[in-house]
Amino acid sequence: MELTWIFHGSKAMRWTCGQRLWKSHLNSDLQMPDWLGRPPAAPVAIAGLQRFERALGLTPIRWYRTTPGIIIPTSKENDMSNQTVIAVLGTGFIGAPVARNLSAKGFKVKVWNRTPAKAQAIAGQNLQVCTSVAEAVSQASHIVTVLKDGDGVASVMAAGSGHFAPDAIWLQLSTVGMVAAEQLAGLAARQQLVYYDAPVQGTRQPAELAQLVILASGPLAQRAAVQPLFDAIGKRTLWVSEHAGQSSRLKLALNHWAFALTHGLAESLALAKGLGVDPAHVMDVVSGGPMDCAYFQLKGAAMLSNNYMPSFSVDNAVKDSRLIAEAARQTGIKADVAIAGLQRFERALAQGHGDKDMAASHLT
Repeated sequence: MELTWIFHGSKAMRWTCGQRLWKSHLNSDLQMPDWLGRPPAAPVAIAGLQRFERALGLTPIRWYRTTPGIIIPTSKENDMSNQTVIAVLGTGFIGAPVARNLSAKGFKVKVWNRTPAKAQAIAGQNLQVCTSVAEAVSQASHIVTVLKDGDGVASVMAAGSGHFAPDAIWLQLSTVGMVAAEQLAGLAARQQLVYYDAPVQGTRQPAELAQLVILASGPLAQRAAVQPLFDAIGKRTLWVSEHAGQSSRLKLALNHWAFALTHGLAESLALAKGLGVDPAHVMDVVSGGPMDCAYFQLKGAAMLSNNYMPSFSVDNAVKDSRLIAEAARQTGIKADVAIAGLQRFERALAQGHGDKDMAASHLT
């Protein structure tokens, strides 16, 4: 049955039941796969369509925006919050708020952590603490790994072998670098898991506020099944590629930028002090100008007040800096700033600042 409504002036939008075929004079005719649509940029038209659907007793379609121009539709049949079991493996700075935010959206969440007390600290409604990886992944349709490095992720997933639900979806959020990302994709294939390489941009506070940016790569076919989870933990999903591993490569480039900003600010403040100038003047001059940004303000305030409560630790910064340096070496890129930044973080680690925020680059 085909239903046609005329609304929003003389514009027509046609909805073919079952086939999900959008035709609009606002947008050229498009027939998209069942999981993907491109409604026109006309929110009044979409709202009108939803009203007509309700009047006819149809399930209104809701829309999840990912990257600009790409919108994934879902309806109550795809609203998984009441039926999806998610295993979150790792409850550190990022994993704990990820688990809480998924739980807050109505998903049933099972958590595991190597240090049981960290998992117990977030126990609550819709959030079950498990004593083993096998217990956590059993009957879970989605597995989320939020761990320190590639070796840690691989060993944890190996511990779940034989207990994964058929065709379970694995969302790998850890920063593991390009080599480990490829190895984990191979592990997923051997375990018959649907694998998404999805490292996140953001530290503790964005994670707690569900404001992470998810850098996702993986097969097209299951994207509608993972998008609601990404929406629960982040403000934006960037679909990088169909090929797992590309997101991990992008994450290295983004972390290199964050580290360069951190070290540049740390050295500028130290240089001002060494020259007998109040470092606060550096902050004052930059503030409100073209070089200003929220990151500059956040890290600059931390350095000037000697407040190094971690949102991203020096220890993790060393790990990621080594991944960046190795990736640059393998691709033949001369990354002088990356190498110097790694040395600076390694000095901070050697001086006992490993558990401090990476702003402790200022202490070296």
